[in-house]
Amino acid sequence: MGTSRTKGSPAGSVLRAVHQRFVTGEIDAQHLDPAAVRPVIADSWRRSLATGVDPDRGGAQFTPVVPKTLDQIRADQPISAALPVIRKLLVEDAKDSGVMVAVAAADGTLLWVEGDPTALSKGEAMNFVPGANWSESSAGTNAPGTALALDRELQIHGSEHFARLVQPWTCTAVPVHDPTTGELIGCVDLTGDSQIASAQTLGLVRATVMAIENHLALQRLLQPAANPVIAARLTVLGGDRPRWIATGDDGQPHQHTLSGRHADILVLLSRHPEGLSADHLAMLLDDNDLDSVTIRVEMSRLRRVIGAQYVASRPYRLLTPIESDVAEVFAALHRGDVDAALSHYSGALLPQSVSPAIARLRTELGESLRTAVLSASAAGHVGLLRRWLALPDGRDDRHGWQLLRNHPSADPVVRAQAVGHLAGLDADLG
Repeated sequence: MGTSRTKGSPAGSVLRAVHQRFVTGEIDAQHLDPAAVRPVIADSWRRSLATGVDPDRGGAQFTPVVPKTLDQIRADQPISAALPVIRKLLVEDAKDSGVMVAVAAADGTLLWVEGDPTALSKGEAMNFVPGANWSESSAGTNAPGTALALDRELQIHGSEHFARLVQPWTCTAVPVHDPTTGELIGCVDLTGDSQIASAQTLGLVRATVMAIENHLALQRLLQPAANPVIAARLTVLGGDRPRWIATGDDGQPHQHTLSGRHADILVLLSRHPEGLSADHLAMLLDDNDLDSVTIRVEMSRLRRVIGAQYVASRPYRLLTPIESDVAEVFAALHRGDVDAALSHYSGALLPQSVSPAIARLRTELGESLRTAVLSASAAGHVGLLRRWLALPDGRDDRHGWQLLRNHPSADPVVRAQAVGHLAGLDADLG
């Protein structure tokens, strides 16, 4: 199936010549003329070359998985539940139209490839078959693989494909997201000749994906009520490494030590139940503004650590409230229970964090507790004051030590300790 000049794509002969010069090293991606190669394609060619994709083999280098393994892969993919919708909306009309319909998992594995028998036979020649890995890093620039890599809908025209074996084809792919969490779960692709590279084709695939996501959402609404969401706890106060503790399927608590960045994210999400966009979260985490790709990578890693059932996307938000020591301190202060607040407070919030938003929250929490303790001390509660001064935050609290020294309820030994500590602070200043 040959290609022709299509809207938004340069002429095939020109593009093939540019592709040849690129793969042979005559020109690099940074010097590709955007009038000849779309920037999104140039970037994909660069990534394909960097990951070692062979332009003369492409998809043909893959070994399909055995049927039993493929059945298991399909069973584990949430997009599989929407296969009847895909067949109804796309496959039935593709059987005699020269078009293949492919359904891919989020990692680029083709789960189903159905449609026109002649097209399917030609697709087999380049290993465009169920079980083959058509991720961009394995197959080079192609609609399903690149759409998944970028998490965006995409049309690839003929010679825009990185592998020459795939260049007789034109493809349109749209990612599919979990309707609850927003997580990328796969994509739907239409592959055929140049005539399918149209706005109408893109609209058809986009509408099918909307139907898929609605179908998955409806299925969940109709399912019997599941067991309550697994309880989870976040510990982020004090000098110890931040920890995530959740009850597993076996009914036992499982503890995970968190990276500083993941702990920052969970604290910020817990303080923003309305959710945060990738850009807003990036700004809160770093004054230099992390890019949205970095945020998506971190969120993907975080889900692998704690479980995807806790965090949703678009915007990023907690799917269920979680317990945390920082929330317990704030709650106790809100109730006016300074004793309970001190009991929950084991030290500063994520003291190693350089996130500007965490730094502000750390200051807010520490100063709120300190003010509450000093106010309680003025009302006669010297025990609360002594507990505060025993914490790392209170060791250099000169005003607090002066209150203890002068407190009418303090015994002589306690006053003497306060006098000595104040002398030490003065020596440090000297």
